[in-house]
Amino acid sequence: MPIYLPPLSRRRFLAKLAGAGAGLALGAELLADTRPVADNCWALLSDTHIAADRRRIARGVNMTEHLDQVSRQVLQLPQRPAGVVVTGDCAFNSGQVGDYRVFTSLLEPMRLGGMPVHLTLGNHDSRRRFWEVLPEEKRAKRPLSDRQVAFLSFPTANWFILDSLEKTDSTPGLLGQEQLHWLARALDAHKEKPALVLLHHNPGITGNLGLKDSVALFDIIRPRRQVKAYIFGHTHVWRVTQDDSGIHLVNLPPVAYVFEKGEPSGWVNATIENTGMRLELRCIDPLHNAHGQKVDLRWREA
Repeated sequence: MPIYLPPLSRRRFLAKLAGAGAGLALGAELLADTRPVADNCWALLSDTHIAADRRRIARGVNMTEHLDQVSRQVLQLPQRPAGVVVTGDCAFNSGQVGDYRVFTSLLEPMRLGGMPVHLTLGNHDSRRRFWEVLPEEKRAKRPLSDRQVAFLSFPTANWFILDSLEKTDSTPGLLGQEQLHWLARALDAHKEKPALVLLHHNPGITGNLGLKDSVALFDIIRPRRQVKAYIFGHTHVWRVTQDDSGIHLVNLPPVAYVFEKGEPSGWVNATIENTGMRLELRCIDPLHNAHGQKVDLRWREA
């Protein structure tokens, strides 16, 4: 499965806190999260670009502050999401060890709040260095030994999390034949519920931006009518469109910085319903005109 960080127990966190000093101190309310769990709700994040230096500024943004703010927003939801997913580009530029140490520490409040965190990788990540920080994840049993892929089954939908990292700090992505074959087999084995496909790279190639084997991926997901949405990041924009077969294409906003002035940075609160999914954009800047925007997706027929 992809890099997976389970919820932190109160005992485990307090032991870590005692060893780390006041730098990890959190409010007492995070040590006893009593919110009900909504197994059809997910916090969807992308492109956090966390640097080893917590003060690092890129494109006018402190990435650490942005992820910390998103964490606080997720913890303030009236119901606890079933999980948090980060669709890659977890690290700042080339996936350095220090980046991942800071990144994983910033996820601890959400994990302490009882939420598992599922991570996949983007083009600014490094599997080797991520595994160096999380050696237990390197040893974890996965469907593909060299890729971070997963199948997650929940009452309202099945999630297929893919790994499109081809080469660190090289813009386009690639799934590869082995991963595509795994996806086809896994989809065929799980037809009973809506399927959501999630990865870092956007479909298609525009210039040097996108997934190289998009055609092969769509040859798999279009005829399998249980596939309802393709969720991705990478482009640092917030967009929701639909392809000719009815698959929803959900481009998550970046947690970190935007490329174009006026685009929102933030995350998406996703609620899966019987016939579709409601997406709510949560912006870093609550005064942004898109903050709180809701998009209702209706599933294509099976």
